[in-house]
Amino acid sequence: MHLKCKFDGGEFAILAELIPPKGTDVSLMIDHAQKARNAVDAFVVTDMYNAIMRMSALCSAMLLQTRGLETVMQICTRDRNRLALQGDLLGANACGITNLVAIAGEDPTFGDHRQARAVHDLDHLDLLYAINGLQSGKDMAGVDLEGRPQFLMGSTVNPGLQGQALELEIEKMNRHYDAGARFFITPPVFELDSIAAFLQRVDYRKYKIIPTLLLIKSLGMARYIDRNLKHVNIPGTLLNRLKSSKDKARETLRIAREIIRTFEDEGFCGVQISTLGGEERLAELLTSGKQSFPERSPASTEPAAIF
Repeated sequence: MHLKCKFDGGEFAILAELIPPKGTDVSLMIDHAQKARNAVDAFVVTDMYNAIMRMSALCSAMLLQTRGLETVMQICTRDRNRLALQGDLLGANACGITNLVAIAGEDPTFGDHRQARAVHDLDHLDLLYAINGLQSGKDMAGVDLEGRPQFLMGSTVNPGLQGQALELEIEKMNRHYDAGARFFITPPVFELDSIAAFLQRVDYRKYKIIPTLLLIKSLGMARYIDRNLKHVNIPGTLLNRLKSSKDKARETLRIAREIIRTFEDEGFCGVQISTLGGEERLAELLTSGKQSFPERSPASTEPAAIF
């Protein structure tokens, strides 16, 4: 559990989001991960991101783990009932997957199978308690397990809310912490001022808040995000930098590195890098200018056991 050791040691962890393929060809996913492996502590494998049907997070994470790449597997309450969720959790742990982040998942009407019915047999908090129960050696029916899994559990939090909505979000985060979540991943954060109210209320070292760095692809993308995504604010200074830059692709990488460095300097326990399908840029982002992003020690050079 390399990631847990990083957290326990107070070291800054680099997480990189990977979106599984929509098909059986895993070559690009593995290639992108392999190229960035020395700069990344763990790869966050998404579970039907944006309610779009893709290869399962369990299978994708297993493929990475067998290549000595540590993963954080998303597990989503939207698509499976309590039987399937518990079965996947046991299977994941047996395959060497020890890091999880529990999510609720986007509504299927936003995805590519709009006729799909969301399950939500368990809610977000119920899932965390179910995982805790498995770790104690019993399933949700109270039946003893033959071998108990052990996980580092994470959840999500939105620090960009304001007013009463922020109060409710902090209360929910506290409940998730009490249920066993030991790190919390945020939506994209481009400036700390936008989450200042949250940071004043929360010990972000104790709760291991991991802000997400969204790697912008273009000025148009930045403008769209700023106008359309709630609670995600892109400062005007950043937009102006992109507008005036002659090499916008290079400038987006420079901005991303600066934001990551800010998170580290401010004492956050890590960062999640999201490329929204642009994983081919991960290696360039993290390996150019290695003085800022030292090589990560691999969790293991041996493949994890499959059976």
